[in-house]
Amino acid sequence: MVVLSGRATSLPASPIRAMMAQAARYPDAVRLEMGEPDFTTPEPYMEAAFAAARRGATHYTPTVGIPELRRAIAERVRADYALELDPDREILVSVGAVGALTVACLAVVQPGDEVLVPDPGWPVYRAQVALAGGVVVPVPLREENAFHMRPEDIEARITPRTRALIINTPHNPTGAVLGEHELREIAEVAYRHGLVVISDEVYEKLLYDGRRHFPLAGIPEVRRQVITISGVSKTYAMTGWRLGYAHAVPEIISAMARIQECLASCTSSLSQHAALAALSGDQGPVAEMHAQYDRRRRFLVEGLNRLPGISCLLPEGAFYVFPSVRALGRTSAELAQELLVRTRVVTVPGSGFGEAGEGYLRLSYATSLEALEEGLRRLERFLG
Repeated sequence: MVVLSGRATSLPASPIRAMMAQAARYPDAVRLEMGEPDFTTPEPYMEAAFAAARRGATHYTPTVGIPELRRAIAERVRADYALELDPDREILVSVGAVGALTVACLAVVQPGDEVLVPDPGWPVYRAQVALAGGVVVPVPLREENAFHMRPEDIEARITPRTRALIINTPHNPTGAVLGEHELREIAEVAYRHGLVVISDEVYEKLLYDGRRHFPLAGIPEVRRQVITISGVSKTYAMTGWRLGYAHAVPEIISAMARIQECLASCTSSLSQHAALAALSGDQGPVAEMHAQYDRRRRFLVEGLNRLPGISCLLPEGAFYVFPSVRALGRTSAELAQELLVRTRVVTVPGSGFGEAGEGYLRLSYATSLEALEEGLRRLERFLG
């Protein structure tokens, strides 16, 4: 009999993937659980990968990524945020943003270390901390604070064993966006307690109503403590290319690269050339997709708030809504199952994102207006 490791058997399954698997049984389902753009990768980015393949760029690359892509990442960060990075020493190209998160946690978390994570928050955070042998300590995000992480809630959960903090802005699943003032307050807590901050900024281009993204690494006092994670999946509709990246000080990037070498050797060479075209090329497709997301965001929130028993804040970023369904008298898991079976509308229960997510559902508006209209019609019939 094969005895599996405790690591393998203790990792929590993704509630998002669980709903995706169930939804596959229903061809007529309205898929609002998907956390990925419904747009096809823009043609110029795909053509760059095809051209690279024809040139023979089908071999291993440096573990940290091809030099021209690292330079393009550095230039994009400099142009967008006036933040200077050394492309040779401070950037790692990874197998998706989740790959960067994996090697970041393995690089800085020792077995038994406590890691503060947002609750609700993307379930992979908890799994990655567990994979590294760490202990998850949830930091609650409350609707009365528009789901913004508060520095006092972080401080209240710090102990002598606290090693790191994970933040996510714009936030999955709530769409909350932390402003510069809030991030400076969080940075002050992290600096005072010597915490490593893993800052997931993969939705950085998906902000609304005039908001601007502020990178935590832009605060000089904590620059050496911050690992920034981003990628091309969400901004450029490139989820299937599995291309992410991280930037941090050289000693952290060096450690992350050594771990990545053991896990994946390097990222796909062709994906790197597609990402190079995306980051250094015309940003028009990004603006066009953003305009569609904004229109869908308003449409979905207005529709949800007309339904009995549902209330929904207007998200500030990303492409999710996180409506409260407490008044409907079911747990979020029960309601998500009932909606799937009876209406064929696929959502994700808020409890899958942490204890503080109970009483909510996550719906994605990274889908067509027609799908959102049909989903709202089905929900209205169900609740009516």
